[in-house]
Amino acid sequence: MNNTAIALLGFTSWTLLLAFSIAMLRGFLSMKGEHQLNSYAPDGADVSPFSNRLCRAHANCLENLPLFAVIALYALVSDQTSVTDPLALVLLAARIGQSTIHIINTSVPAVMIRASFFSVQLALMGWFLINLL
Repeated sequence: MNNTAIALLGFTSWTLLLAFSIAMLRGFLSMKGEHQLNSYAPDGADVSPFSNRLCRAHANCLENLPLFAVIALYALVSDQTSVTDPLALVLLAARIGQSTIHIINTSVPAVMIRASFFSVQLALMGWFLINLL
């Protein structure tokens, strides 16, 4: 398996892990009787600041996964992974870094680091697109 495929499956797996974490947190709170199962706010803010950050990190992944998926799948089906392979894992690491920081910290320095990770992802996707055309 090449780096492009690994990054695509890694990005998808990371997004799924965040969704699973939300489901587990909500299920646990509902089983404890602390929250009605059918009354959670989509952004998680009604549970805790951590829950809100977890939901937002997941939403950020959902917003960007389709963009990367199209780029990666195009590279794979057009046999142009030589364009994406060298930096695909860097993009995945930046995504995981951004989400992790989003979940654990909201200080100004952390937000700046998170924005840097996001900028890396945008720059790489732009570079991939330009070089795949």
